[in-house]
Amino acid sequence: MAQIDIHAKKYIQSGMSANANAASAVEEVYRSDWGRIVATLIGLLGDFDLAEEYAQEAFAAALEQWPASGVPALPRAWIIQTARHKAIDRLRRRTLFTEKIQPQLARDYTGSTPAKEYEASEIQDERLRLIFTCCHPALAPESRVALTLRTLCGLETDEIARAFLISPTTMAQRLVRAKQKIRDAGIPYIVPGTNDIAARLEAVLTVIYLVFNEGYVATRGASLVRTDLCSEAIRLGRLVITLMEPQPPAEAKALLALMLLHDARRDARLDGEGEIVVLEEQDRSLWNHEQIAEGLLLAKDASRGTPGPFALQAAIAAVHCKAAHPADTDWAEIVRLYDQLERLQPSPIVSLNRAVAVAMAEGPRAGLAMIDALAAANDLNDYHLLYAARADLQRRLGLLDEASKNYARALALVTNDSERRFLERRLREVQHPPA
Repeated sequence: MAQIDIHAKKYIQSGMSANANAASAVEEVYRSDWGRIVATLIGLLGDFDLAEEYAQEAFAAALEQWPASGVPALPRAWIIQTARHKAIDRLRRRTLFTEKIQPQLARDYTGSTPAKEYEASEIQDERLRLIFTCCHPALAPESRVALTLRTLCGLETDEIARAFLISPTTMAQRLVRAKQKIRDAGIPYIVPGTNDIAARLEAVLTVIYLVFNEGYVATRGASLVRTDLCSEAIRLGRLVITLMEPQPPAEAKALLALMLLHDARRDARLDGEGEIVVLEEQDRSLWNHEQIAEGLLLAKDASRGTPGPFALQAAIAAVHCKAAHPADTDWAEIVRLYDQLERLQPSPIVSLNRAVAVAMAEGPRAGLAMIDALAAANDLNDYHLLYAARADLQRRLGLLDEASKNYARALALVTNDSERRFLERRLREVQHPPA
C-alpha cells in the first residue's frame, strides 16, 4: 500500500518551486481536510486503500494544475471531485468496478441523488462515522486506534508509533494487518446504531485523545502545537457527548474536560518568537478562562462516583488551572491523583508524570530517584521526555554534568523543532552557567 502522507508531502515539497501559493494551498487542504476527504471516499468506494490511493492522486493533480489554473474556490470539493473522476476512470477498466460500486459512484458524482437520510440513532458526522467504523469490535483494540489515526487524521506511521511506544516498523505491520482484517472479515463501512456504540466507545475516546495529543505536542514540524488537530479533537469530543445524550458517559465528559483545560493554556505555551514557555513561567492571564470554566464544570461532573482514567487526568489538569500562580499549585493533590491513575491504568508515561509531580511536591531528589528507576527498567529508552525530565531535575540539583548528558540524549531523540530549540537552550545553560 502506498504511504499516502509521506508521498503527499513529497508532492507538496516538489511543487513549492513551481508556485509557492498553490503548493501552500495544497498543503493546507491536506492538513485540514485529509480526514474528511478520505472519509467521503471510503463511504463512496467501501475500501480504505482505494480511498487513500485516489486521494493521493488527487493531491498530486492539484499540485500539477493549480499553479496554472489557480486555487479553486472550494479546494476540498475539487480534491474529492478529482478523486472521484480518477476512481470512475480507473475502475471502469478494472475488475474492481463492480455493478454495485458503479451506480453509487455515478449517482454521487452527478449529485442527482439526495444525501442519505440517517435515523436519529445514527451518527451524523462523516469523520465520526469513520472513527466508529475503524473501531469495530472485530479488530484488535490497538489496531482500531492506529487505523483511525492513520486514515482519519493522516498521521504518519512514526507519529502513531510514538503514541504506542513501539517501533514504526511494528506499527506499519499492525496497520497492514488491520486493513487485511477489514477485507477478509467483510467489515462494512456503516453507521452503528446506539446499541452498538457502547462496545466501541472506549476505543473512540482513545482515538480522540491521541489526536488531541498529537496536536498539543506535534511529533515533528516547526511549531509545537497543531491547532487544527486540537480543534478537531475537541469538536469530535463534543459530538460524542451529543451522540450519547441524554446521559453521556462520565469518561466522555471527562475527555472533553481534559482537552478543554489543556487547550485553554495554548496562547501562553509559546512566546512571541514561538519558543516554549514552561508551565511555571507562563503568563496565566493569557489562559482562556471561559474555556477553563467549562472544563472545570465537566471535570467535576465526571468525577462523581468512581473516576475513570480520563476523569483522573481531567482532575489533574483542573488542579493546574485553578492555581492563579505557580506557587498556588496543590502538588500533593496532583501526586494523589497520579497514585490513583497509576493503579487504574499503569504505564511508564504515567509513572514518569507522577515522578515529576513528586519532585514538585517533595523536592527534585525524590523525583529523580523515581526517574532513575524508570530509566533502569528500559521501558522508555527512546522517549525523549524521560531524559528531558531527568536533566531538568539534575539541573535543579546543580548536577550540571549529568544534566548535560541527559539533555544531549533528549536532543538525539526529539523530532519537533520547538522542543529541540528548548532543549538546546537548556543544554547551553548547564554547559555555560552564569558566573
